[in-house]
Amino acid sequence: MALMRRYPDKHFDLAIVDPPYGIGADSNAHKNGMKCKANGFREYRQTAWDGSPPPPEYFTELRRVSREQIIWGGNYFPLPPTPCWLIWDKGQRDFSFADGELAWTSLKTAVRIRTIHRATANVEGERFHPTQKPVALYQWLLERYATPGQRILDTHLGSGSHAIACHYAGMHLTACEIDPDYFAAAQERIARETRQTTLF
Repeated sequence: MALMRRYPDKHFDLAIVDPPYGIGADSNAHKNGMKCKANGFREYRQTAWDGSPPPPEYFTELRRVSREQIIWGGNYFPLPPTPCWLIWDKGQRDFSFADGELAWTSLKTAVRIRTIHRATANVEGERFHPTQKPVALYQWLLERYATPGQRILDTHLGSGSHAIACHYAGMHLTACEIDPDYFAAAQERIARETRQTTLF
């Protein structure tokens, strides 16, 4: 909220955000660590960032500072109807994890679905955030809904996947991450992966 207050109305061309859904994804990733390890998944450190969703004022401010918005987890928030939901199909079925995730948008186009296997996130360097999204997912969003040189906002940077995608797409990203450990890890990851000529 403090970051957004710095900017005038409609300063950003597009906001792509992944705020806390309020479903305890952080604590579950820690609590189920032994079970996750047994199934090939890693255990994450104990955190408390997903205890509740953002307040209504967050969404009001987000709409004020950006012309268009893409909000991951939109099905968990009190947002107005939209004709354009974006769906990340994780390419997995019959797991305890969700088959996909929904993003609410302010866009006036049709619903779109992108299949990127969840395992893709695991081959993009070390996975250190329990809700880390693939760089390829952000690349798809930027290619479809933004143009090079535009100003993009991300209020919850997390693992830094969005920053890596913006770097290669030629976008100007302003991002915020209040967890100092995630911030440091994201900075290191962004620096490492943007030095490469190819992302894997």
